[in-house]
Amino acid sequence: MPRLDETAAGVYVIAPTPFTEAGALDAASTDRMVDAYLAAGAAGLTILGIMGEAPKLDAAESLGFVRQVLRRTAGRVPVVVGVSSPGFASMRALAGGAMEAGAAGVMIAPPAGLRGDDAVVGYMAQAAAAVGDAPYVVQDYPQATGVFMSVEMIRRMAEDPRMVMLKAEDNPGLDKLSALRRLAAAGRMRRLSILGGNGGLFLVEELQRGADGIMTGYAVPEMLVRVCALVAAGEHAAAHDLFDLHLPLIRYELQPGLGLAVRKHVLARRGIIASAALRSPGPVLTPETRAEVDALFDRLAARDPVVSR
Repeated sequence: MPRLDETAAGVYVIAPTPFTEAGALDAASTDRMVDAYLAAGAAGLTILGIMGEAPKLDAAESLGFVRQVLRRTAGRVPVVVGVSSPGFASMRALAGGAMEAGAAGVMIAPPAGLRGDDAVVGYMAQAAAAVGDAPYVVQDYPQATGVFMSVEMIRRMAEDPRMVMLKAEDNPGLDKLSALRRLAAAGRMRRLSILGGNGGLFLVEELQRGADGIMTGYAVPEMLVRVCALVAAGEHAAAHDLFDLHLPLIRYELQPGLGLAVRKHVLARRGIIASAALRSPGPVLTPETRAEVDALFDRLAARDPVVSR
C-alpha cells in the first residue's frame, strides 16, 4: 500500500461519509463515490475529516468505513484518515487500525482551547506519539479549531520527520504559505508537502505560491484536477478562466454550518451518492436553498459539461 511522504502532490479529495435516509452507512454509495473520485483524477483520498462527520460515527463504524474505502481503492491511491479526537486513546486506536488496514497516513487537527506556541506544539508532539510511526498531516484550520499556528510553530512541528504534510487552511494564508516555502528554500526547515483547502477558494493562488496541490471536498473534483494541470503547464489564464466558472458554486458550498449539506446535495445530483442525508444532528436544506443550489448547478453544467457527466 502507498505510504504518505513529503512528495505528495495533486488533488486529495476530502470524501464525505455517505448515509442512507435512515442514517445508516451506505456501502453502495461509498463504493460509487470512491470510483467517481478515482475517475476524476484524484491523487489521493482523505476520509473522516472535519467534513466527514467523523464525530457522528462510533469506533466500529469508523474503522469499518476506513476498511471499505481501502478495499475499494485497492492501493491505487494513498488514503489519509482523519483521527482527530478529544482523547488520545481513541486517536491511537483509530490510527492503529487504519494503518494496519493499509492507510497511507493520518491527519490531526489540534483541539479548541490551545493557546500559545508551546501549548500547540506540545499537543501535536503528544498526538504524534499517540499515532505511533504513522506519517501524519497537520491540519491548520483556525476558522474551525480556533487554534492559530504561526510559521515558527509549523517549523518546530516539522522537526518530527513523521510530519510529512501541512493542510494549509488559514485564511488569509497565502503569505504564510510563501513564508514556509522561503524557509525551506533557505534550508531552515524541512520541505513539507503543502496542500491547500478551504473548498478550493484560493486554488490558483495557492498553486502559484508553491502549494503542491489541494485537499478539499468540492463536489466537482474534476475541475480541481484540471486547474492543477493547467497551472503546472504554465497556462495560468486558462486555469483562472476554468476556476471562475465554478466559483459561484464553491462560494455557496463554503457557507459555515451549511456547506456539507450543499456538497452532499450536489454529489447526489451528480449521481455519486444516493442520498444527500447528513447523520443527525445536522442541517436540512430548505426548499429555497435547494432551488438556489440547483440553479447554480444547472448554470454550471451548461458551461462545463463534466459537471453532469
